[in-house]
Amino acid sequence: MNNYLDWQEIKTVFLDLDGTLLDLHFDNHFWLEYVPVCFADKHEMNHEQANDVLMSHYKDAKGKLDWYCVDFWTDKLGLDIEQLKHEVSHKIAVRPEVREFLQAMKDAGKRIVLVTNAHPASLSLKMKKTGLDMYFDRMINSHDIGLAKEHDGFWASLHETEPFDSSSTLLIDDNLEVLESAEHYGIKYLLAILQPDSQAAEVETLHFHAVHRFADVMPD
Repeated sequence: MNNYLDWQEIKTVFLDLDGTLLDLHFDNHFWLEYVPVCFADKHEMNHEQANDVLMSHYKDAKGKLDWYCVDFWTDKLGLDIEQLKHEVSHKIAVRPEVREFLQAMKDAGKRIVLVTNAHPASLSLKMKKTGLDMYFDRMINSHDIGLAKEHDGFWASLHETEPFDSSSTLLIDDNLEVLESAEHYGIKYLLAILQPDSQAAEVETLHFHAVHRFADVMPD
C-alpha cells in the first residue's frame, strides 16, 4: 500500500472520523438498533412498525447534510438524539493502530485535518470519549461549511477555508461517495476503508485503494 502513497509528496492529510478513525459499529448500533427501540417506545408502536418508519426517513435524508444533523433528527423523530448518544457512548471505540498512525504523521510533519460530516454535538462527544483531537492541526465540520462531503461543491468550499494542494493531499474516508466527490475535485491520494464496522463484513471499495490496518500505511 505504501507503494501507492508517496509520503515524500504528501503534505496534507484529510481524515474522516466515523468508520475511518472510529469503529462504525457505534453509529450502526445507534441508528439501526437503539433508535428504533426508543422510537417504538416513544410513539407506542411495535418495533417492526418503528423500523419501517425510520427506514423511510433515513432513505429520504441519505446523502444530505440533514442525515448527519442531531437537531434535524431530534425534531423529526421526537427524540433527544444527543442524550440518546450519551446513553450508548460506551460503544464509541477508536480503530486499531489509529493513534500510532496519527502520531507517525505528526512526527513526519504532515498537516493533519479532521474533515467530518459528524454534527458538532456528536463530534464533541466522540472527542471527549477518545481524546483524538490532540492529534489534529484543525478539525473541520461540514455543518459549518453548509454542505455534506458527498456534495461536489464541498471541496471547493473547503479550499476557501483550508487551502490545500490537491496533488499533495491524501484523503482517507470510508464513504465511497465522498471519495468519488474528492476524486472529481482532483485530490490525488484517496484511500477507502475495508472494514468500517468491526462487527460487519468487509465492504466493496470499487476502484479505490483500501486499507484494513493502519500499520500498512505508516509514513516512511
